[in-house]
Amino acid sequence: MASRSPRLAARALILQDNRLLLVNAYPGGRSDLWCAPGGGAEVGASLHDNLIREVHEETGLTVAVGEPALINEFHDPATGFHQVDLFFRCTITGGTIDPSWRDPGRVVTDRRFFARDELARIRFKPDSLPRAAWDGGFLYDTLERLIR
Repeated sequence: MASRSPRLAARALILQDNRLLLVNAYPGGRSDLWCAPGGGAEVGASLHDNLIREVHEETGLTVAVGEPALINEFHDPATGFHQVDLFFRCTITGGTIDPSWRDPGRVVTDRRFFARDELARIRFKPDSLPRAAWDGGFLYDTLERLIR
């Protein structure tokens, strides 16, 4: 297996009315796994700029990026894929969740807000997401295995 650098991604923790915005980023309903909006960093753009772009593409929302909240790492031992996600607390500055919004990359198929207790009934990653979103502070998740 060839050695390569980890992929870097920025993700948004967006709470509105004490509900966390999550997206399903599996085209064609291939998975029921939910995650925070965001994605891969593009070279030459700041993490904040990447996150603002990704959140808008995936949700149609405009956000202000705040403090970092979580670093999470995951990998796929079979392929060598390794990603480091940096989660930032964000606030909505424009737009609303519109069911007709379509991700231009056609990756995100659904987006919705969840109350903390609703997370017990869905699959989401990373496991520390509720603590990072609602409990404050700064967390680091050690390397975990990729799931789909």
